[in-house]
Amino acid sequence: MVTAGALAGAAAAADLGRRYQQPYVKAPLYNPVFTWTGFYLGLNGGGGWGHSAWDRAGSLDLSGGVIGGTAGFNWQTGQVVFGIESDIDWSGVKGTTLTTCAAGCTTQNDWLGTLRGRLGYSFDRFLPYITGGLAAGDIKATTPGFAGASQTNLGWTIGAGLEAAIVGNWSAKAEYLHVDLGNFNCGLACGLATSDNVSFQADLVRGGVNYRF
Repeated sequence: MVTAGALAGAAAAADLGRRYQQPYVKAPLYNPVFTWTGFYLGLNGGGGWGHSAWDRAGSLDLSGGVIGGTAGFNWQTGQVVFGIESDIDWSGVKGTTLTTCAAGCTTQNDWLGTLRGRLGYSFDRFLPYITGGLAAGDIKATTPGFAGASQTNLGWTIGAGLEAAIVGNWSAKAEYLHVDLGNFNCGLACGLATSDNVSFQADLVRGGVNYRF
């Protein structure tokens, strides 16, 4: 009887242990923190508007599209993101005036590039930023019946934007840039006074996609 009682007690204890066994808790999945650090390449495109001033012909409005490529690198520390970005675009931004220029005086920009610093504040996969730096591009001035002239100028740019990580290593952005390429002297090549200066300023709104390596 002692043996039977002992066996019954052991069975009851085992049953009690099973009944009150702690539940299995699944370990949480690892969720790495998103980072903007790294090199990237991308495409951009959009449009611009602005104005050009001729000493003799006065001011004229400019408009047109831009499209090109982008390359850059970001460093992230905490939520602050520092970066450097460059781009080169084909440009169709141009305009014509008939004011004191009956045949039509035209200013045109055929290409535009920038080299800018970026400073952003990361909200995980969203990155608002400000940007500014150097701009380079050509200013072409023409008048029908004359040779016209063009010059590559170095100027400046400043702006802001928002970039968002979308899927995998891809991100999309929208940005605004103000660009000032200064001016150059067209003079007799445009059929005007030898002191005639032609300037170029534009505001650009562009969208783009980047692939981060």
